[in-house]
Amino acid sequence: VNDPAALVVDQVQYSAMCYRDAGIVDDLLVYRFPDHFFLVVNASNVDKDFAWLQEQSKGFNVTLKNTSDQVAQLALQGPKAEPLLQKICDLKLSEMKFYWFKVGKVDGVEMIVSRTGYTGEDGFELYFDVKHADRIWDALFLAGAEFDLKPIGLGARDSLRLEMKYCLYGNDIDKTTSPLEAGLGWITKLKKAGDFIGKDVLLKQKAEGTKRKLVGFEVEGNAFPRQHYKVMKGGAQIGEVASGVFSPSVAKGIGTAYVATEFSKVGDAFEVEIRGKGVPAKVVETPFYKHGTHK
Repeated sequence: VNDPAALVVDQVQYSAMCYRDAGIVDDLLVYRFPDHFFLVVNASNVDKDFAWLQEQSKGFNVTLKNTSDQVAQLALQGPKAEPLLQKICDLKLSEMKFYWFKVGKVDGVEMIVSRTGYTGEDGFELYFDVKHADRIWDALFLAGAEFDLKPIGLGARDSLRLEMKYCLYGNDIDKTTSPLEAGLGWITKLKKAGDFIGKDVLLKQKAEGTKRKLVGFEVEGNAFPRQHYKVMKGGAQIGEVASGVFSPSVAKGIGTAYVATEFSKVGDAFEVEIRGKGVPAKVVETPFYKHGTHK
């Protein structure tokens, strides 16, 4: 839905692929190389996405190659990521802007070094031959000892991405949600030259408005919401929680929910049904955490 033709070499773009009804196949990163594109999709969707691309590529002069099993990815995230990585990287990282990349060497191993991430902090994502995974992991922790580098689990990563209101496939977006409903209008280039799958439906949604929207909300007290919890207003269900967590950074229960558009304005109040009890909640401005170090 975004415009990869606008990319220059070494630039990265966040995008999404849609079905014909504008439901989302997946969200992804698009990397522009001189003679090809490198697509980074969600790991759980690799087979589905590749089959979809193969089907849509029929009749076009394009070659698709799935290298997922040969490529490892490591994400180094946080405000100290640049000085840490610079110790073992031959690229001048201070010159690399957010959402740009270069091919260089880390601990002598050639790889893609990308200034991207899913945390809201500055950082890098590294793509390299899977046979070097243990070596690069060890090299990062050796270089990171003075920076107090720690491994991060998926639970911590999920709270970080949700504090930024970054979408997670399977929660905030899936085949039943459109980019416009999900607040991804900023990557949906409806005026770009050329057509794309789902464009007709998205143009109609843009003109008429969507019946529901993905909002960020916070709840009162110590409760925290979970996916599929009901969102209620005046005894009627007006939506459903997509993602939820107790946020360590803002010290509140936060979440995203699809709600009827008339209840989607900042300040709108409703209740989230948690363990059979209605807990007061309200729509807030996002990102929830506003002090991230991404550049």
